[in-house]
Amino acid sequence: MDKELLSKIHFHFIGIGGIGMSAAAIGLLKKGASVSGSDLVKNNLTNKLEQLGAIIFTSQIQQNIEFVTSKFNNKLINFVVSSAIKPENEEFSYCRIKNLTIKHRSEILAMLMQAYTTLAVAGSHGKTSTSTFLSTILELCTHNSSSITGGIIPIYNSNCHLENTKYLVAEVDESDGTINKYKSSIGIINNIDFDHCDHFSNLGEVISSFRDFAANSKKLLLNFDCKNTRNNFNSENKWSNITANNVTYAIIPTEINESHTIGEYYEKGKFISSLNIPIPGLHNLSNVTAAIAASRMLGVKFVEIKKKIKYLKLPKRRFEFRGQINQRNIYDDYAHHPNEIKETIKLGRLFIKQKHNNDSPKSRLIAIFQPHRYSRVNQFAKEFANELSKADVIYVTSIYGAGEENKDKINSRIITDLIYQQNKNVSYINNYYVIRENFYELTQKGDLILNMGAGDCDNFWSILNEKNNTISD
Repeated sequence: MDKELLSKIHFHFIGIGGIGMSAAAIGLLKKGASVSGSDLVKNNLTNKLEQLGAIIFTSQIQQNIEFVTSKFNNKLINFVVSSAIKPENEEFSYCRIKNLTIKHRSEILAMLMQAYTTLAVAGSHGKTSTSTFLSTILELCTHNSSSITGGIIPIYNSNCHLENTKYLVAEVDESDGTINKYKSSIGIINNIDFDHCDHFSNLGEVISSFRDFAANSKKLLLNFDCKNTRNNFNSENKWSNITANNVTYAIIPTEINESHTIGEYYEKGKFISSLNIPIPGLHNLSNVTAAIAASRMLGVKFVEIKKKIKYLKLPKRRFEFRGQINQRNIYDDYAHHPNEIKETIKLGRLFIKQKHNNDSPKSRLIAIFQPHRYSRVNQFAKEFANELSKADVIYVTSIYGAGEENKDKINSRIITDLIYQQNKNVSYINNYYVIRENFYELTQKGDLILNMGAGDCDNFWSILNEKNNTISD
């Protein structure tokens, strides 16, 4: 859709402050549309939208819709929702009663993708990191790339950088079944796992949704190391970090430490070069390999990629170092699925191993976990316990419901009781304010503290450092 046509449309986002909704809203503003939106809490993303010209409401009431339809009565108005917006939401309900035009966020993203040679990044884990690495490589190597993702990309300091470029990197989400809306020049499937139990009943349904995505991709790039992608999809374009045989692209690691990964890069089984990648973790090496592979599929020269690889950075909230308080190092990570927790704890162990010496205090790995969604806890309680128990000390907070009803009266003690069977150093702690108040009883010097979850747990660092209420030893 061109700029002239978009200038005749107004978009109102119900729940505009989320990472995905705000990205679509920023993209529309950059393309010339007018935008408004509502959210109950203001944040950095709503502040940025206001700076770009959006009207932001801090309530979600019928009067907002009446104001928008009155103010923009000379335009076609689309009201945009995500799957997180419940039918009883007052704005959403009023739009339905009045038969106003309602679009799902996925329809907006799909529309924006049409104008580009789009590389769509999909998969159960690592989408945002892969999108970040791919966006960085294409930006630095082609200067002709845009990006819409579910995280803040360091090179743009934004979740949306939408310009009149040839390429677009788009992170696409399978969580609500809307992945079939997206058409791409290159579709990337990082991996497939059973998740989003509020929408899918089993792994087969998840795989089926990815089949729809694959069918809409002109070319498909697959992770050969994931059995669910390897066994259910076929493409001449595959990557691996285990073998260089029978795959198009491979990076075989020779050294992984807390600051970088060194690996041997292969194409079609032929050794090309050694690479020094400034990103730790084997799971991140897979994401970097996918980004390099997709860039090569576009014809980006490997020599250029190798020059720019040193500029790669993880997106926000992916093993993000937040700071140190009295010799306790605090990291944030978005891990909210058992397999993500597994990789994050492994990375934490790598950091401790590399940094420990005889002069430093004995380091412990402290896991603080905020479970995300009652349905996910109900489905994966045992798996959460198995992975979290591998930390030295575990604190589990109340579940972040993400708008779900707690029909089965699920709570975090399900997880803590299961962990206790494997590791006695576990406690249920209601919220992060209680952790702050008891910070020095719960932690000790030398600890690496991993704060994990997809809810509002990223506020922990701010809570620890609130003015007039700082913790004291």
